[in-house]
Amino acid sequence: MNKRTLGNDLSVSAIGLGCMGMSEFYGPRDDSESLRVLARAVELGIDFFDTADMYGPHHNEELIGRFLARNKPQVRIATKFGIVRNPGEYRRSLDNSANYARSACEASLRRLGVEQIDLYYVHRINPDEPIEETIDGLVSLIKAGKIARIGLCEVSADTLRRAHAIHPITAVQTEYSLWTRDVERDVLSTCHELGIGFVPYSPLGRGFLTGRFQDTAELSEGDFAPSCRALQKARSAPTAGSPR
Repeated sequence: MNKRTLGNDLSVSAIGLGCMGMSEFYGPRDDSESLRVLARAVELGIDFFDTADMYGPHHNEELIGRFLARNKPQVRIATKFGIVRNPGEYRRSLDNSANYARSACEASLRRLGVEQIDLYYVHRINPDEPIEETIDGLVSLIKAGKIARIGLCEVSADTLRRAHAIHPITAVQTEYSLWTRDVERDVLSTCHELGIGFVPYSPLGRGFLTGRFQDTAELSEGDFAPSCRALQKARSAPTAGSPR
């Protein structure tokens, strides 16, 4: 497996494993099968697992924690905070405050069973909270040894620059595929300029771009993929004066 370096020092496998679908959004979950997938990923040389506290919510981090406790693999863990969900609810709110980051980080550490998170992302940016204050709060977690690096998700180039001016940002994670190319406007170039790694999620369009799905009847009840496809169609629809 080839390696990539995110930011200055985070060396990870070129292909990471996004674990969200092991908990929800893409059909019913199967913990036994998911644990087998995690083990097979490690066998193939994948050492970069991506999760978040809101996947489940909480279930995904707990699942990875079970795997780490049983197998002791040498993997890097990226998780996220900032989207607040209550168990059993899909309703979400955003909280990027330093106090919430601290409590969310402590909870993630317990669920994962690790002493330090390798890469801690702000899952979504709350426009009502200055990014500078959010980063200051995360820097305090670095100083305390709770997290090693800071990442941002779905961020604009301007906000990325403001955050990076406070503390080096290791990686940006945003959806990027043949049908979702918004980051090509200025986010990718900003990452390149500042030496920030870029981690694309859903690079295969949640399976649609592989030809895996030919009919919506193939999708499980509650599968998130159809609504994602509808969103992509809306994004790609031409507007007045825009080129095809």
